[in-house]
Amino acid sequence: QRIEAGEIDPRQILQRLREAFPWVDQLLLELGVDTNNLKERLSQALVNASQFLAKETFTIGQNTFSFLVSLTLMLYLTFFLLRDGKTLVHLIIKALPLGDEREHALFTKFAEVTRATVKGNLVVAIVQGALGGIIFWILDIPGPLLWGVVMAFLSLIPAVGAAIIWFPVSLYLYATGAWISATVLLAYGAVIIGLADNLLRPILVGRDTK
Repeated sequence: QRIEAGEIDPRQILQRLREAFPWVDQLLLELGVDTNNLKERLSQALVNASQFLAKETFTIGQNTFSFLVSLTLMLYLTFFLLRDGKTLVHLIIKALPLGDEREHALFTKFAEVTRATVKGNLVVAIVQGALGGIIFWILDIPGPLLWGVVMAFLSLIPAVGAAIIWFPVSLYLYATGAWISATVLLAYGAVIIGLADNLLRPILVGRDTK
């Protein structure tokens, strides 16, 4: 809607990028992207996407029903695993032929490592997302809460991380002439957001897993 209303003009954004980074224009040409009619193509793509969603409504409904069934089953099983977990572990230990003492140690260590890994990943993701949202808010970048949540989710994905959001934004700020904001965001992202993972994960995961 903002594109249709003219509040967001992809051609203007591309023009700024072309002026700041001339090699981007050449790269787009090599990829076969016509920057002159990009706005019309984006609008048409949105129309096509809405038509596709309308056609796939039944399939989406099926997938939603399947997801709800799986979620219900997961919650049902989780209830019994939490209620009878110790009993189940005791039965498994009795059934395994490794020796009860070894099996107790193995299960205990497995639980410690799993708990520490999940807790560490979630805490690091939340911290990185919050740090990203705060710097976006300070620099008055639109949608800081949205991008903070997106960065938190992306932080959970290996080899992707929050940089896939803040790095392109810093490049755009350079292209639009906001050198101070761009430099602050780049330095903050590399030092604060990037190092949060390296500092927190050894504390949260390494300490518990020894």
